[in-house]
Amino acid sequence: MGPLRKLASIVFLTSGLLVAGGGAALAHEERPVSFPDGTGSVPVLRQGEPDLLVCKTDKADFERRIAQFPADLKTRNLALFAKCQEKGVRHLQEAVDRVNRPGMTIAVLPGLYREEPSQPPPTGACARLPARWSTWGYQILSYEQQLQCPHNQNLVAILGKRDLQIEGTGAGPLDVVIDAEYRKLNAIRADRADGVYFRNLTAQRTTFNSLYVLETDGFVIDRVLTRWNDEYGFLTFASDHGLYTDCKAYGNGDGGLYPGSASNLNQGRGHDVPRYAIEIRRCKSHDNALGYSGTAGDSLWVHDNDFYDNMVGATMDSLWPSHPGLPQNHARFENNRIHDNNRDYYRHTRDGTCARPPAERGYERGVVCSQVGVPPGTGVIVAGGNYNVFRNNQVWGHRRAGFQLFGVPAFIRGENDLGKQADTSDFNRFEGNVLGVSPTGERRPNGLDVWWDGQGTGNCWQGNTGPSSPVVLPVCAARAPELSGGTRRLLAEPVKLVKLYLCADFSAADARLPAGCDWFGRRGWARWRRSSRSADRSCSGCWRGCSGGGGGAGAG
Repeated sequence: MGPLRKLASIVFLTSGLLVAGGGAALAHEERPVSFPDGTGSVPVLRQGEPDLLVCKTDKADFERRIAQFPADLKTRNLALFAKCQEKGVRHLQEAVDRVNRPGMTIAVLPGLYREEPSQPPPTGACARLPARWSTWGYQILSYEQQLQCPHNQNLVAILGKRDLQIEGTGAGPLDVVIDAEYRKLNAIRADRADGVYFRNLTAQRTTFNSLYVLETDGFVIDRVLTRWNDEYGFLTFASDHGLYTDCKAYGNGDGGLYPGSASNLNQGRGHDVPRYAIEIRRCKSHDNALGYSGTAGDSLWVHDNDFYDNMVGATMDSLWPSHPGLPQNHARFENNRIHDNNRDYYRHTRDGTCARPPAERGYERGVVCSQVGVPPGTGVIVAGGNYNVFRNNQVWGHRRAGFQLFGVPAFIRGENDLGKQADTSDFNRFEGNVLGVSPTGERRPNGLDVWWDGQGTGNCWQGNTGPSSPVVLPVCAARAPELSGGTRRLLAEPVKLVKLYLCADFSAADARLPAGCDWFGRRGWARWRRSSRSADRSCSGCWRGCSGGGGGAGAG
C-alpha cells in the first residue's frame, strides 16, 4: 500500500541497533484473504455478440455521443441501441445481476452511468452489520456480508461470477463512464470473480477505488481509465493470472495502479522464476500521489509503461501489517519511462482544500489529496523489497533521486522474530537503465541517480550510475547472486534513518505535515530549482551530471 504512511517511530540507540515504538497505521484494510490456488489463467477477449446489453433511453443524447465515431462503429452502436431498447437494461448492476452462467458478455453502450439504484446508503439489516470499523471510517465486511449487502460500499458489485466480460462499445474509454459521485468506496468491485475481463470504459469519483479486483484468479484490465479517487485508480489484491494493458490512471490520492499482495508464487526463489502473477504493460499513470504502488507487490512484470508527473513514479514496500505476501519480492521493471515525478500535492493539504468533503475538493480541476507521506521528486522507491530487478528503464528529471532503496525492519509488518528483522532490501538489481537523459537525448538529470541507506545483502547497480549517495555503489556482476552470499549490512546510514524518522509522522486524516521534513514544504523546491540551474551551468557537456554526487542536489 502507499509507502511511508506513518512508518512507525524509528529511533537509534547509541549501540546503533534499530528499534521502534508504535504501530503503522493501515492504509488499506481488508478482510482476511487467501491467495488463489494458481490453477487459473489470464482470460482472453471474446469477439462474439454480447449476451446482455446496457444503455440509456435518450436517443438524442446517444446519437450525439456517437456522432464522430468511424462509420462502421457508428453503425454497430446504432444497431445495438435499437436492440437494447427492446431487450436491454439501463444499469450495469442490473445486467450483472442477470448473469446466470460462466462465459457471458455484457456490452455497455456509450453513456453516463450513475447507477442510481445502487446509490442510497444502507438501511435495515445492512445498516447494522456486525463488522469491525476501519480507521478510515468504513466497515471491514466479510465476503458473505458483501453478498448480503452488495451496495453498502460498491456502486457495481460483481461477486462470485466466473468468466464475465464487460466491455464498452464506444471508440474509447471515455465514451462509457461509471460515476460513483463520491457516494461509494468502490465504483466497481470484482470479488472472487475468476476470469473477469474489463474493457474500454471509465470508472471515477470514489472515496477509495475506481476498480477493485479481490481474491480472483484470472483478470484483465484492458483500455480502462480510472480517475479522481481519494485512494486508488486500480486496486487488485490477493489475485493471480492478471493483466493490466493499455490502461490509464490520474488524479488519485494514493496509487494510480496498485497491484497489492499479488500471488507470492516466487517466494524463496532467486532471480530466475517460472512465471509472474501479474503483468502490467503499456499503461500511463500520471498526476497521482504515486504512479504505481505495491505493498507486497510480488511476482509482477511491469514493462513498457509511462509513470510521470506524479509525486513519486513507483513504489514497492513491506510496510503494512496484514497484507499477505510480505516481505515484498520479485517485481521486474523493464523498459518503462519514469520521469518528472515532481508534483507537490501537499499544497492542497497545507491550504485546507483536502479538509473539505471529496466532492468539494476540485479533483476534476487537478486537486490531488495525497494519502501518503513520500518524498516528492523521486522516480522509484523500494522500501524493504527483495529480488527486484530494474532493467533498461529510462529515468530522468527527478529533483530528489531516480532510485531510492532502504530497509524496513520486520516488526513494522507485524513480524517479531528477531532473526527476521533485517530480512528486506536484499538482492535488488539496477542495471542497464538510462539515467538523467530523456529519450530525445536531452540532458535531464536526477538530483541523485541513487539514494540508498546502505542496508541489505546483494544489492547492486550498473557501473555508469551518476551522482549517488553513497558515492560508491556495489556494481552488478554478470551473474546475479542467488538466495545467499554477500555481506549483510545491518545498520543504515544514521543521518538517512533520522531523515526517515522525521518524515514518518505524516497523517492525511489529521492534515499533519511533519516539521523538520522538507518533503512537505516549499523551501526544498526553491533550493532544488536554484541548485539545478547551478548544476546545468557547471556541468555543461556532462552526460549525467557532475562527479562525486554525494552532496549534490537532492542529497537529503
